[in-house]
Amino acid sequence: MRRLIAPVWCSLLLLPLVACGAEDTSGPDPATGAGVEADAGGDVPDTPAPPCPFTATQVSGIVGQPMVDQGRCLFGDGKGVALLTVTTASPLAGETTYDYQRKQATQVYREVKDVDKGEKAYLAVKDIEAEAVVVSRAGSYTVILSSFERLGASADGYERTLRGLLDALPL
Repeated sequence: MRRLIAPVWCSLLLLPLVACGAEDTSGPDPATGAGVEADAGGDVPDTPAPPCPFTATQVSGIVGQPMVDQGRCLFGDGKGVALLTVTTASPLAGETTYDYQRKQATQVYREVKDVDKGEKAYLAVKDIEAEAVVVSRAGSYTVILSSFERLGASADGYERTLRGLLDALPL
């Protein structure tokens, strides 16, 4: 009798998984959005996320200090302190999350301003960090600068540097 208990329990655990069937992988891949049509009100096309728009050399020139490519559009000062991250997304994804991101920024940052980039954009700054979100036809970009001692030392250091990064985006 004891020999039958384990197989019975295993079959009871696996039966629901088998009964549900395997996921159909012959259709479009939902991760890429292939075959999915979305309506963004005609303002923003549904195209893939763009690649990282910067190299470590470009970032170093814009922020005014040496930066190291740490992968996935993440750049650091090599000391584990200052960071620049760029997150890219499709125009549709950016349009979908823009209002929420901007609202969150008003709760986190000292100052939030609309900027004239892409379809819509804002930049937000505080003493030790800055963020910008741009939605354009080429893609959406979230840029975050954090813990740059040199930038925090001047009143407009973060904003000026963030504007330089936005000017360099391939919009």
